[in-house]
Amino acid sequence: MVTLKSAIGTANAVRAGRTTALAEAQAAIARIEARDDDLNAVVVRDFDRALDAARALDVRSDRADLPLAGVPMTIKESFDVAGLPTTWGLAEHKDFIADRDAEVVRRLKAAGAILLGKTNVPPVLADWHSSNPVYGVTRNPHDPSRVPGGSSGGSAVSLAAGYVPLEYGSDIGGSIRVPAHFCGVWGHKPSYGIVSTDGQMLPGTDGHMAEMSVVGPMARTPEDLSLALDLTLMHPLAGPHRQTFSGLRIAVLEAHPAAGLDDEIGAAMVAASRQAERDGAVIVHRPPQPLPDLAAMHAAYIRLLLTTIGRRQPLPEGVEPVDLESWWQMLDEQARYRRQWAAFFEGVGVLLAPIAGITAFPHDDGDSRSRMVSVNGRPEPWGPQLAWAGLANYPGLPATAMPLTRSREGLPIGMQVIGPRFGDRLTLAAARWIADALTK
Repeated sequence: MVTLKSAIGTANAVRAGRTTALAEAQAAIARIEARDDDLNAVVVRDFDRALDAARALDVRSDRADLPLAGVPMTIKESFDVAGLPTTWGLAEHKDFIADRDAEVVRRLKAAGAILLGKTNVPPVLADWHSSNPVYGVTRNPHDPSRVPGGSSGGSAVSLAAGYVPLEYGSDIGGSIRVPAHFCGVWGHKPSYGIVSTDGQMLPGTDGHMAEMSVVGPMARTPEDLSLALDLTLMHPLAGPHRQTFSGLRIAVLEAHPAAGLDDEIGAAMVAASRQAERDGAVIVHRPPQPLPDLAAMHAAYIRLLLTTIGRRQPLPEGVEPVDLESWWQMLDEQARYRRQWAAFFEGVGVLLAPIAGITAFPHDDGDSRSRMVSVNGRPEPWGPQLAWAGLANYPGLPATAMPLTRSREGLPIGMQVIGPRFGDRLTLAAARWIADALTK
């Protein structure tokens, strides 16, 4: 909504002496103070320490070597930042103060980023509506009567409202991609396991990386998205092995047996695929290997998701905890689906799919389990919409969320570019190529 420098542009200007880290931090703080009382995205503000960090960076002799030199950014509330609260939107953790930075935070700071504060989330990061009893409700900058998505809803608003050029979120059920779609920004859900989740865990815990859960960057440009991923990777990734669309085999998923899709979203995605085809991509209508059984896979995803996010949470009355054998059976089933996806991507480069079958919906403070949303003007349960997110979460695939257009109501519409596991650079490049093609 606001035309501002990108993260790369800001860092270049700081390194070249055309601006300073302090000036950029002050300008970003001014933007937050001018608008965020209405939107409520940046719920933990750390402005004094940010200004001190900016001043310190401006006198460093090595700032020319910092890829994010002086870039002001915010980060999702669920990441630990030493000296700041981490609550995950839960009142029982409102007094928890982290004593060390999450690994992603440490790497971003080491690259020169100036962290201004933390952005809002739903309780336990488990909703597409970023509202909680600790910090209240966050509003979509395109229409404040609508949600920004979740669980990285505050992150997407911080970008879309023009506060900062870079953010970092997490995703187990569309939590990076849905806010990007609802707010018209970019986001990348990495392949499972390539970015550390250390320090992005339920407050006061320090254990195993949650199954299917990833952390990943959010930005206003695809170039910034790629840079932030590079700076936080635990393992090297192969390049896309191509420089253009020419010959890239693209499949398009226009329907899901478990979830509805609004016609406007489907039409925008198909239009994008046709533009890609005009630029040299090959649209694959009948892949050599079919997609997995998506209805059955969605059911398996929901079983694993509820088991994973239910850890350390009280079980509903009458529900028994999952035993070890049942857990292994869930992981065995997931492994079989991963192999089916690997076979599918032997004949296809990337898959274009909706991020959700809906645009941003009105604020709803009721129980999300009974929430209804509108699909083509008809009320449908919200829960099945998770099927679109699960396409990438369940098998651990990379998915790049990119903005496409606006709906008739003026709401952002995006799509996700899904690729083979560890094909993150390919999905990022393909999304960038599509975005370039759409500007022609």
